[in-house]
Amino acid sequence: MSSVLWTSDEAEKATGGEARGDWNATGLSIDTRSLVWGDLFVPLKDQRDGHDFIPQARAAGACAVISENNDELSPALIVKDSLQAMRDLAQAARNRSHAKRIAVTGSVGKTSLKEALAAICATAGATHKSQKSYNNHWGVPLTLATMPPQTEFGVFELGMNHAGELSDLSSVVEPDIAIITKIAPAHLAHFENVDAIAAAKSEIFDELAEGGVAILNADDRFFEFLKSRAEQRQAKIVSFGAVDGADVKIVDPQSRAGQVNASLEIAGETHQLTVPIDGEHWISNAACAVAAAMAAGIEPAVSLKALACFRALPGRGDVIDARVDGKVISLIDESYNANPESMRAAIASLQTRAANRKIAILGDMFELGRDELDMHAALADPLQSAGVARVIFVGECMRALKGALPREMRGPWARDWEAALAALRDEIQDGDTILVKGSNATGLGKLIAEIRKLQKGVEHVV
Repeated sequence: MSSVLWTSDEAEKATGGEARGDWNATGLSIDTRSLVWGDLFVPLKDQRDGHDFIPQARAAGACAVISENNDELSPALIVKDSLQAMRDLAQAARNRSHAKRIAVTGSVGKTSLKEALAAICATAGATHKSQKSYNNHWGVPLTLATMPPQTEFGVFELGMNHAGELSDLSSVVEPDIAIITKIAPAHLAHFENVDAIAAAKSEIFDELAEGGVAILNADDRFFEFLKSRAEQRQAKIVSFGAVDGADVKIVDPQSRAGQVNASLEIAGETHQLTVPIDGEHWISNAACAVAAAMAAGIEPAVSLKALACFRALPGRGDVIDARVDGKVISLIDESYNANPESMRAAIASLQTRAANRKIAILGDMFELGRDELDMHAALADPLQSAGVARVIFVGECMRALKGALPREMRGPWARDWEAALAALRDEIQDGDTILVKGSNATGLGKLIAEIRKLQKGVEHVV
């Protein structure tokens, strides 16, 4: 049985609203499709007004509903603004807990690092984390508002695509430890240049708790700028990277199919790192996780043991051995999102793969601004260096990459994931390794889902 997260009295006090009825919430939900019995339903306003779904929420087993409608029937919590009420609950959850709050942002690797760090923390104490990529103006307060009082470590992913967003989210979390993974071109449609992205990312330090710690990538060209911004909040700096002077220094990085290795030099001692995931970028991710865990009071040996058992997430490097039309292939699922930095890292991971052939299904990278076509075309060199035999292109911007590649590497152009799947069926041979990557809106995750269905014997289109 789930423990009580919020009583009606506690929620009333936290939000300044009016509780109707006596109820106990074991969770929070903003979506009736995933609501479970005992949740408090929070109706948000976006393309649809969540208040329209209050009847469905009650039918699904909500213990009560938050509502801006003064005529709402019991059980309910009447408030002026439902999103603000969720933020109020988040603040109250933060204040009643002694958890170490760790906030993660950066242009690449946020979700993967959040998951790796949460896996480490879970070996040391009760851990609460952001679900999926709930990292925006409603996802962060929802995650914090659902943090149980007994939590010892809270790991929160903070995202942004406009200036000012991270400052606001930092005020919600008030992190004890703030991490910036790396600054890279992403969301350039909303920023003048990468320098502006660095400035926006540094907003994570705006509400860093007193005595807080900033975890920074010493290999990043913006390291000194980010360090100065963190020091304005009197933060202690803990760095990771391959450069001399990094607090967690990466030495002798090695990458092979399905695994990365390195030595980490920390306070004069050498530790051996192994992560069973493709891609040399995971060495930096792991070093960052070790540094952050140290700041949270977790010894490196504990972190390294946890990382040795960590697995890649669906959409973020998970490898699927699949059979399609009688042909056995290895599918690298990087379908969740993409920008130039993460695309290059995923392509580079193919270099360690000994395969009959290497094929890449690449979808458009969105929100890159005026130079987006050049950024797509620039992937031609990494693809050739990785030994990719054929590329299937999905989306209008990928036409620029197709034109930049040698003719023998040019596979079909596809308008959507279904056409890309059909093209893949025509291309594959036994023993091929297939990389699938693109911005989430390209829908390539649906291509992966169809292939996963095949492995389970479910009716599918393949």
